[in-house]
Amino acid sequence: MRLSLAYSPCPNDCFIFDALIHGRIDTEGLDFIVRLEDVETLNNMALRAEMDITKLSFHAYGHVLNHYLLLRAGSALGFNCGPLLVENGALDLLHPDEMRIAIPGQLTTANFLLSLAYPELKNKLICVFDEIESAVLEGRAEAGLIIHENRFTYETKGLKKVRDLGEYWEELSHAPIPLGGIVIRRGLDTALQQKVNRVLRRSVDFAFAQPELSMPYIRQHAQTMEEEVIKKHIALYVNEFSLDLGERGENAIGLLFEKARELHLFDAPQKQLILA
Repeated sequence: MRLSLAYSPCPNDCFIFDALIHGRIDTEGLDFIVRLEDVETLNNMALRAEMDITKLSFHAYGHVLNHYLLLRAGSALGFNCGPLLVENGALDLLHPDEMRIAIPGQLTTANFLLSLAYPELKNKLICVFDEIESAVLEGRAEAGLIIHENRFTYETKGLKKVRDLGEYWEELSHAPIPLGGIVIRRGLDTALQQKVNRVLRRSVDFAFAQPELSMPYIRQHAQTMEEEVIKKHIALYVNEFSLDLGERGENAIGLLFEKARELHLFDAPQKQLILA
């Protein structure tokens, strides 16, 4: 059976999906039509229910519960891996109405955390995540919310950290940060959903066991990234929660949804969140 599948070109996603799409594991008869896009494009594609299986931000997941169900494998949760608010000397939190903040997308979990920590910062400039540093350095924004590999590069470009919003979440919740997950169409047969989850977990297991085999695919989509940064990126976002959410991961996702509803970021229907 052939299913459409979308994820980002970031090292963590390529690491997770390499074995699945390159025939390194038993896919139990499943075949995949693959599309790679940046995180906010994926979020908006999910709003339109374009793909059978897709990576998305957990913030975006709250808006697409009618169409998708979260798989237990493939998620990015963890500690010390949250977005960073950075600036170039122009940020003045005493006058938030005058501040423009570059963000990687309205539906990203990063923006959710910014809204939670700084609800007064409402003037936001949406950028592709790897353009945020430039937006701040060029003065198009007073601060930027950086994610992914930019966590490892912002200091070399002269930017300064205002706050680690991952640390903020951990202090608030004592839980890992739910950043992104893999969802599947609710309308698909439960047995098929379970099969996709098994195959995805098998792909993650294989990546952990033989990480060097995924490197050519990762480098193909991260051509400007140094190998050390690639490895740090993967280590930051791929961990035991990527194999299975477990009770701790489930609880963290539930807490994020509670906080999002308190902020009126979405009015999600009461539906099953995670594949049983």
